[in-house]
Amino acid sequence: MGYKNGKVGYRNSLLTSRAVVKHGKYAILEQDGLVPNVIPGFEDVSISILGSPRLGAGFVDYIAEFHENGKNERGWGGENIQTFVYVVGGKLIVSDDKGEEYELTEGGYAYFAPGDLMYFKNGQKEMTEVFLYKRPYEALEGYGQPERVVGNKNDLTPINHEDMENVLLWDFLPVDDFRYDFNVHILEFKEGGSHGFVETHYQEHGAYILSGEGMYNLDNEWYPVQKGDYLYMAPYTPQVAYHVGHKGSLAYVYSKDANRDPGFD
Repeated sequence: MGYKNGKVGYRNSLLTSRAVVKHGKYAILEQDGLVPNVIPGFEDVSISILGSPRLGAGFVDYIAEFHENGKNERGWGGENIQTFVYVVGGKLIVSDDKGEEYELTEGGYAYFAPGDLMYFKNGQKEMTEVFLYKRPYEALEGYGQPERVVGNKNDLTPINHEDMENVLLWDFLPVDDFRYDFNVHILEFKEGGSHGFVETHYQEHGAYILSGEGMYNLDNEWYPVQKGDYLYMAPYTPQVAYHVGHKGSLAYVYSKDANRDPGFD
């Protein structure tokens, strides 16, 4: 079954997949293999769990399609859980338990602090697609709670990633603010763009590809990736991307833990 790309029933060829799963190291999930999950509170929503602790991640990622009347009135999040939503396409109404509402259109995002539940409803008759992220909060002594952040990518000015004019970076949360223990970014590789070097670092990523095609090196293995793919990259996994193809820029929204000194757990 491939509910994300509308393919159901028998195929006219052998069953194949580009999916690669190396538990605790990295993974590539393509849309064709995703299945809808039933998650308490989400009504008239097709939602798939992507990255999770079962894969080795310290967070949970989802991709969700809010259909007409799609909503979550139960609240999403929980005690010591921080949440983030990014609107891939459509219109989503996000609110809190006090009734304060935010209308997020394509490129819109919202971060809610630990314990502050998110409520959702589709803001249009057509389907709205969103990327969801949650993680436990790691408090830092001497710093207060993080503040709510709501905005839209289209209102931000990107920077040239590592001084490369054809690689653009958007930061959604305050950088170097020790109240926040992660950030969410969009990285866009224009024609001829790539990382400047093979990264090998402590942080982990979950990434959803928003546009384009590319080649991704994970642990020194090269894989083709495209719009709609999800990538998980564990700590210390070598990683680098090249833009390829003829379908516009390669761009993805991704998370990165930050601003904490490793412990001994």
